[in-house]
Amino acid sequence: MSARLPASSPPRWPRLLLLSLLLLGAAPGPHRGGAFYLPGLAPVNFCEEGKKSDECKAEIELFVNRLDSVESVLPYEYTAFDFCQASGGKRPSENLGQVLFGERIEPSPYKFAFNKEETCKLVCTKTYHTEKAEDKQKLEFLKKSMLLNYQHHWIVDNMPVTWCYDVEDGQRFCNPGFPIGCYITDKGHAKDACVINSEFHERDTFYIFNHVDIKIYYHVVETGSMGARLVAAKLEPKSFKHTHIDKPDCSGPPMDISNKASGEIKIAYTYSVSFEEDKNIRWASRWDYILESMPHTHIQWFSIMNSLVIVLFLSGMVAMIMLRTLHKDIARYNQMDSTEDAQEEFGWKLVHGDIFRPPRKGMLLSVFLGSGTQILIMTFVTLFFACLGFLSPANRGALMTCAVVLWVLLGTPAGYVAARFYKSFGGEKWKTNVLLTSFLCPGIVFADFFIMNLILWGEGSSAAIPFGTLVAILALWFCISVPLTFIGAYFGFKKNAIEHPVRTNQIPRQIPEQSFYTKPLPGIIMGGILPFGCIFIQLFFILNSIWSHQMYYMFGFLFLVFIILVITCSEATILLCYFHLCAEDYHWQWRSFLTSGFTAVYFLIYAIHYFFSKLQITGTASTILYFGYTMIMVLIFFLFTGTIGFFACFWFVTKIYSVVKVD
Repeated sequence: MSARLPASSPPRWPRLLLLSLLLLGAAPGPHRGGAFYLPGLAPVNFCEEGKKSDECKAEIELFVNRLDSVESVLPYEYTAFDFCQASGGKRPSENLGQVLFGERIEPSPYKFAFNKEETCKLVCTKTYHTEKAEDKQKLEFLKKSMLLNYQHHWIVDNMPVTWCYDVEDGQRFCNPGFPIGCYITDKGHAKDACVINSEFHERDTFYIFNHVDIKIYYHVVETGSMGARLVAAKLEPKSFKHTHIDKPDCSGPPMDISNKASGEIKIAYTYSVSFEEDKNIRWASRWDYILESMPHTHIQWFSIMNSLVIVLFLSGMVAMIMLRTLHKDIARYNQMDSTEDAQEEFGWKLVHGDIFRPPRKGMLLSVFLGSGTQILIMTFVTLFFACLGFLSPANRGALMTCAVVLWVLLGTPAGYVAARFYKSFGGEKWKTNVLLTSFLCPGIVFADFFIMNLILWGEGSSAAIPFGTLVAILALWFCISVPLTFIGAYFGFKKNAIEHPVRTNQIPRQIPEQSFYTKPLPGIIMGGILPFGCIFIQLFFILNSIWSHQMYYMFGFLFLVFIILVITCSEATILLCYFHLCAEDYHWQWRSFLTSGFTAVYFLIYAIHYFFSKLQITGTASTILYFGYTMIMVLIFFLFTGTIGFFACFWFVTKIYSVVKVD
């Protein structure tokens, strides 16, 4: 088992640096020497069977989660496979985020006592008769899963059981999952995990990992109640064709299942467990060995530095416009006292009578702004909590639960912003406005999500949301979010319309012929490049965590990138807005929204590139699911970035026209 796996097989796992947390002034997450862990996750003490008490457990339960693959978007529950099943056992309760992400944690038949070693213990034996249709179907499903490299995910004491192995560059990688088995092609090529054992050599044959060597590492509690705390759980998958199935000894050749096999096939599932004390790892830092096994922090710092350079460049440009050009413009405009001077007006002052003219499709723009505000605040608060360590991978499903709950509760700002801007655009159909704010964007997302869910239902995947959860989501939307949106809209319409610093002329001014770079489309396309340049490296890790099933723990970096993205979207939009105003084009409202919102189009292009270059997804259903969920992310990102651009431009335009003397 000492063969090295190719470097392409382990996912690139990032880690969260303590420095990034210090930069954010955040409380420490699970890092070495931290004084506390995560709220709501208290340590569990274990002791030997003869010493157990109310404060000290003897039995260690191993739970199984869904099985997933990097070659398929469809995860499956453990019970969908013909593995050994637990008799009884309490299933842990799942939060909303876990259900939405398709996590299905079940009790397993693997149970052992603390510090009691087991060797080659039989769990169960599965027998397949290839002549029987039901057995053949189960076996074919197992083979297909091995072909697609589906991975087990086991949990001990709320901690992933990892498979650690060497990779080509001399590092040790710890994977929080291990494969069901592997396949040797009819040409003798070893696929996936089959490279770990030279005995896997039969052509057109599957090798199933029917034995695991589990090693539990523990740390004895120095103070407080007696007992020990588990700090790591590692395993090594093996394959044995047990010669004596009733009394297995874990020896002999590997368990092979030929594609041409017929008759009776017996698979005996066994395990061994051992314990080892580790005095170096504290309970609060027990996730570190996973996060540090594949450090890619240098890429993260490169990403941050790259983004900061773009921000500094844009800030310099905006500062130059604000302090030099605008200052000169305002001083020159305010010195024009005579009528002759006034007739020689030029540049952005010329359009002062049209700058606050209501845009076309003002209803739609105000609805987009309301939904965008809701997403913007939700993202900021979620990332802030994530930086404080509340939403770490140890707190399963917490990130998604937090985001959904915040979105539901933020209906009031959405309704208020939509109503305020719609009223300032001169709109009077307030009922339509509040209904569209409540249902348009959430409705598009829910419709897409529901269609994806139908496909998952059809495929029998664990990611399919149960009917009861769908009803609960609709109840949250209709019973909480919609009324809150109506309340926000009520207060928004009740307030006076936003006062503009200059009056709007009755007759719109004619816009002169524009040069190529000040035309709407080239400006919008150019505007999205710089914000996307700030995020595309971080985007790789986010897409990896979603589609390659890797743990995401870089919330410190992500929060910094979020702040940088907000600044970049604002500055790029202000810059282009100034150029358009100087060219006497006063249609800034939609253009400011679309300029920064176009970043979402680059996001979509990158997601398509990622699908074809990085993923090995096969099958029509998986492809449809990938692009279906990607479109939800693109719409959310479009509303989020577009809203930032509009607010920045609105502030800029209001500011510059409030300091110009206008007769």
